Amino acid sequence: MEIATSTVVVTGANRGLGRAFVTELVRRGAKVYAAARRPELVDIPGVTVLALDVTNAASATAAAEKAVDADILINNAATSAGGNLVTGDLASIRDVMNTNYYGTLNMVRAFAPVLGRNGGGAILNVLSGAAWETVPGNTAYAAAKSAQWGLTNGIRIELADQGTLVSALVPGLIATETLLAFAAEHDYPLPKEDLNEPEHLASLALDRLAAGDIEILDQSTIRMKRALSR
Repeated sequence: MEIATSTVVVTGANRGLGRAFVTELVRRGAKVYAAARRPELVDIPGVTVLALDVTNAASATAAAEKAVDADILINNAATSAGGNLVTGDLASIRDVMNTNYYGTLNMVRAFAPVLGRNGGGAILNVLSGAAWETVPGNTAYAAAKSAQWGLTNGIRIELADQGTLVSALVPGLIATETLLAFAAEHDYPLPKEDLNEPEHLASLALDRLAAGDIEILDQSTIRMKRALSR
């Protein structure tokens, strides 16, 4: 898959990893739809900005009706504010599931026909090593990411006949404002050797997507996945 000749939709494009994806895609020459719940915060030149709330199926459908030439969908939009499963606020737990799981599903259902009409293309879902290994204070997010992992494996099977590559980016720690704030709030030490800079991770993910990989890991998530089989 040639990234430079692709038309790519990126969700959660206004900050963090989403912004890094958009910046790198523009640098590589792709046409980019930068989608965000707060589109006024997207400040990268040369992109088409879309207002999008992934938790709203009608909003996802409206985005698909505008981005009719898309052949890659990057589901990056997420929230990590769910807290603990047993003692956390139930509304917050539902919100983190709604964004990470149902938000991704809304986008897939809206864009799968678009990708199919345009030759198949690819979907890249941004997951998390938290799906495999988590810590107190982050268990609701981990459960949502586990569900999103299962969703990714499921749609890979369902969309195979239309030629859509479905890939998962499963990073460990990403040096975003959200993670740094979470670590500070919970006094959680972050191992610097395992911290991914968003720009590096976006470049790696696009390289591996272009190569046709169905799962893209960093060093920490390689260790996590190996531990699952012990």
